[in-house]
Amino acid sequence: MPGSRLHPARSIGAPQLTNTRAILLDIEGTTTPIEFVHQVLFPYARARAREFLQRHASDEAVRADIELLRREHALEHPRPANLPPWDPADELKSAEAFVYWLMDRDRKSTGLKSLQGKIWEAGYRAGALKGKGEVYADVRPALARWHEAGKRIAIFSSGSVQAQRNLFANTIAGDLSAFLSGYFDTTTGPKRDALSYEHIATELRCRPEDVLFISDVAAELDAARSAGMRTALCVRGAPPETANGHPVIHTFAEL
Repeated sequence: MPGSRLHPARSIGAPQLTNTRAILLDIEGTTTPIEFVHQVLFPYARARAREFLQRHASDEAVRADIELLRREHALEHPRPANLPPWDPADELKSAEAFVYWLMDRDRKSTGLKSLQGKIWEAGYRAGALKGKGEVYADVRPALARWHEAGKRIAIFSSGSVQAQRNLFANTIAGDLSAFLSGYFDTTTGPKRDALSYEHIATELRCRPEDVLFISDVAAELDAARSAGMRTALCVRGAPPETANGHPVIHTFAEL
């Protein structure tokens, strides 16, 4: 019925892990509250983007990010009226303006995510973010349980691999990196593209059907299911309009 909402009690039961060799996890809304990412990490990177770009302008890795941002800027078609121009004579200023523009739109830009990861890395090293990475209370016990059962556990997020590693090594529940055996970001492919999940299964040395992908976004799960993976929709708050036929869980303790 129009306007009806999915009720958790009517959803498909949580999948069993008996035949699962690997568990692939999203971050925002799945392992980590969205609020932490949007209210802590994003503002931290935004406030330091200008200084970081200026201080590290000669670093090869940062130059690579700027070049990637330049290419992404050139691919903006049709060009939005409010897109800041790219001035080849002042690439630092151009990159900074484009970064802010991308942040304002929460774009899953590979160049932006790579740069953010470097800014957060500096924050972890300086102690400003160390031990502050939020994860839900059920995450550490589940990772330990799955790891003990011999499951491979990996992450697939739009945030860079570097950002993922730092987050899980510096959580409020301690260092969780020992439980994780793989990290994947948008360099693997878009999260709503089935081919990305085929690549991940290959990297994990598993058949797609032996991998369980857990995310709070049904469209991502649709892509994983199209690739042959098993799926579970993680609902941490209000139930979604539809689960698109994916089993629904509310905590990792259900698995």
